[in-house]
Amino acid sequence: MKKFIVSASVIALLVGVLSLAGDAFSQTGKDKEGDAGTPNIPHKVGLIDMAHIFKHYKKFETLREDLKVEIGASEEKAKGMQNEILELQKALKDAKEGSPEYTKYEKLAVTKSADFENFRRQMSRQFLKAESQVYLQVYNEVSKMVETYAKAKDYTLIIRFNRDELDTENPQALLQGMNRQVVYYRENEDITRPVLNALNKRLGNSDSPASSAKPPRSASDSEKGPSRK
Repeated sequence: MKKFIVSASVIALLVGVLSLAGDAFSQTGKDKEGDAGTPNIPHKVGLIDMAHIFKHYKKFETLREDLKVEIGASEEKAKGMQNEILELQKALKDAKEGSPEYTKYEKLAVTKSADFENFRRQMSRQFLKAESQVYLQVYNEVSKMVETYAKAKDYTLIIRFNRDELDTENPQALLQGMNRQVVYYRENEDITRPVLNALNKRLGNSDSPASSAKPPRSASDSEKGPSRK
């Protein structure tokens, strides 16, 4: 009987402690919410096809075209360097081996070849960096526009997805498409079109290729990133 009384007292004590802890936790949560000033509103989820945005955003197209012009100029210079090497190789072939003229052409050919390889590597690194900066610039602009639109329309979460229909002609693409995480969505949850139109309108190009395209009922967020062209 004494043991029973002791056990009952211990249980009562534990219940009291847990009750106090629960109240403290509840109060702490309320305090944190009050301090943050964030209202407890329901989630509103939106979807956006970033690859589609990149493909049809006029500024991205312009920046890439500018980069192509720079690449073209570098390719012309590279062709000129290659032609010089070919001329030296031809002169080396016509010269008598071991002669001063042969030695001269041989040294020049080696030097020009090394210069060409260095130029090619340097240009490759330079344009890769420039291209990545173009993607970063556009990504930041798109992300900012998404944030602006989401706040205006009270979205609490925006998820990337692929709004394209399943590719039934390509078996590999079909299998990848069927691995989609987003398999159904309502049309008003796809914010790709209004965000793209807002971006192009800011550039004075409100008539975007996507403005009349109705999104499909199936979608994917299988991370086909901006690199999709």
